[in-house]
Amino acid sequence: MAVLKSIVQYILNLGPGVFLPIIMLIIGLIVRMKFSKAFSAALTLGVAFVGMNVIINFMTGAVSPAAQSFVKYTGLKLTALDLGWTPVSAISWAWPYAFLMFPIQIVINLIMLAFNWTDCLNVDMWNVWNKVLTCVLVQGVTGSLTLAFIVGAIEVVLELKNADLLHNQIYELTKIPGISLPHALGLTAVVLAPLNRLLDFIPGINKIKLDPETLKDKLGIFGENHILGFIIGVLIALFARYNLKDTLTLGVSAAAALTLFPMAATLFIQALLPISDAAGEFMKKRFPGREFYIGLDWPFLAGQSSLWVTLILLVPVTLAMAIILPGNRVLPFGGILNICFGAIAVVITGGNLIRMLILGIISTPLYMYVASYFAPMITNLAKTINTIKIPAGQLITWNGMEAPEFRYVFSMAANMFKGVLLPGLPLLIIYVLLYWWYFKYMVKKEKEAAERINATQNVQ
Repeated sequence: MAVLKSIVQYILNLGPGVFLPIIMLIIGLIVRMKFSKAFSAALTLGVAFVGMNVIINFMTGAVSPAAQSFVKYTGLKLTALDLGWTPVSAISWAWPYAFLMFPIQIVINLIMLAFNWTDCLNVDMWNVWNKVLTCVLVQGVTGSLTLAFIVGAIEVVLELKNADLLHNQIYELTKIPGISLPHALGLTAVVLAPLNRLLDFIPGINKIKLDPETLKDKLGIFGENHILGFIIGVLIALFARYNLKDTLTLGVSAAAALTLFPMAATLFIQALLPISDAAGEFMKKRFPGREFYIGLDWPFLAGQSSLWVTLILLVPVTLAMAIILPGNRVLPFGGILNICFGAIAVVITGGNLIRMLILGIISTPLYMYVASYFAPMITNLAKTINTIKIPAGQLITWNGMEAPEFRYVFSMAANMFKGVLLPGLPLLIIYVLLYWWYFKYMVKKEKEAAERINATQNVQ
């Protein structure tokens, strides 16, 4: 057991920018790629991940101080500080049983592949910590380690099934073949998809298709990524009462980020296309009639400009809701750019800016209330393992927590085994009904996307 824990910890210390390229190199060699091509593709993938994370950190670092300035001027007194995902992941990995989720995820994935229950091979081992966090929260609610791992295993299954439901739509959006998204943040589609479907029946909204390309056609130079980024950055700075120098700096920073995101995203295509082609040929020979694809972390979606435009525009919405929502305890800061919403919303809406903004406004309270609820559990674990020094009376949390609906509902549902039926039973029934509708709806959407892809390829 100690040896396994040491191996897992060594892997974690490598970080996703090193670990994922190693995995992809191994996959490339297995599917008979030449070492030189496999190494080049794997290294390019590492560069893509590191480059995208550099830009994301740069963008977050530029916007977060503006949020902090707003908080200073409004005098907000909220007890749960939003630290973002990085400290929360560190806290999760420090949980004494965290390393056990590695074999659980791998075994479940292999069983589902063998029985044809999924076509996704999830190589995103770094994000095992998402399942660990779920376990931590469930244990915090129920006090049961067994129930914690059961819910963690359920999450693994649902993530893989969700990857199957998003595969073709992701290809249409990114044009990157052979990949999908078996990530916790994708589970929020169970809530966002029906909301997006309701927008189809609202006159006006159902006819608007507003994405960055449409903006360029409608607005000319003002629809360009760098111009749009500059304008939004300046507006956020004015909202935070910045002086002229800092306002212009934030404007240029936002312009730089929105310009660089699509550039970095092209690296994912360069990296994954040769591996995808080789893996496709390899699998066709051995498993005729089946289509396998690789499950990756979300940054391959970060090249979608509509994602970042939406998230920046939602910053003032998030701050306003922190003030007005009754019962909210969260002070938005580290997760002020809610990537976990944006990355799945861009897939569900096809990158439609208007729809993403509407869904963001509707779902922001969900993220905020769940972050408020779980703040004591996250704080207690941090104090227990002594990873972060927390002042007396202060709580820590993560406002942009992945799959807030799943984690809250299944924590409450797990509590039923302790004899506490409310609110777990009705919430679980509602979730199951939502998932049933979502599954049927997305199967249909995937079929339609596959037909469009085949038609395009036949024309070419």
